[in-house]
Formats: sequence, structure tokens, C-alpha cells
Amino acid sequence: MPKIKRAVVSVSNKKGLAEFAKSLHSLGVEILSTGGTAKALRDADVPVKDVSDYTGFPEMLDGRLKTLHPKIHGGLLSRRDNLKDMEDIKEYGIELIDMVVVNLYPFEETVAKPDVTFAEAIENIDIGGPTMLRSASKNFKDVAVVTDYNDYGSIIKEMKELKGDL
Repeated sequence: MPKIKRAVVSVSNKKGLAEFAKSLHSLGVEILSTGGTAKALRDADVPVKDVSDYTGFPEMLDGRLKTLHPKIHGGLLSRRDNLKDMEDIKEYGIELIDMVVVNLYPFEETVAKPDVTFAEAIENIDIGGPTMLRSASKNFKDVAVVTDYNDYGSIIKEMKELKGDL
């Protein structure tokens, strides 16, 4: 896998996130992020670019629409060894994204609560996270997928050993 230069980070469980993101930044990784995750990173003094600034399109629909954008999925799906893909992303101002850090909304925990409302349950159905995971998985040769905070340490260790590669 090529050097990790850019990551999109959007997590519901922020355990270990600040340290992981600081380590990514120290390895030269640019971090794109959304809403609450971007705020948590900024609060931890981690440089972050809002996905909305990168895409030029605001988060909308009360946070339901954040990462579903061609500049995100084009950056994830672009095959680095495919000349046409590289021409397309250049033409449309899409930058490569080499890592996705996502953990999904806690749907099962939410619906297990005895007082959960139907509206709360519906809002805990994650759309953007699974979609980014699928895009990254389809391009597994070029994009690293991180879904478990328990893996943060081993990922950083490997990236340090491989000078930013994974």
C-alpha cells in the first residue's frame, strides 16, 4: 500500500482518537473530518480540515448528509494504477484519500434503551460511515480501513516502521 497522505476520520466512539490523530499528523497525514469528530480533534489541538471545506458543500439535513460527496468517494475509489481514474480526479479537483477511520453509530445500544423513541432509533442508522467503508474496501489495494480503536496503536507502530506506509 502506498504512503498514507490523507485520511478521512468520522467516528462515533472517540476513545483513543486524539492520540491516534496526533500520531497520524506527526507522520504527515492530512486529516479530513466531520462535525463532532472534527470538533473533538480541534479540542485536542489536532489540525483538521472540515469535509465541508474540502467538498465545498455544507453538512446538511441535521447532519444526515456529510460525507456522501464525489470528492470523498472519488478520492476513495480512485485506482492509483489506472490512468483514466487519475485523469478524472485531476479534472474534477478530487484528492486521493488513503485511509478511512470510521466506527459506526451505536444503533444496537440505542435501540436497546427502554425509553428510546422511534425517531432516535432512525437517526442512529449510519449511512455515510458504511458507504465510506464500502468505497474503501472496494479499493483495498490503495486505501486502508480502520474501524476499531483497539487497532490504533498497531497501525501507528506499523506506519512508523514503514515511514508512513501501511
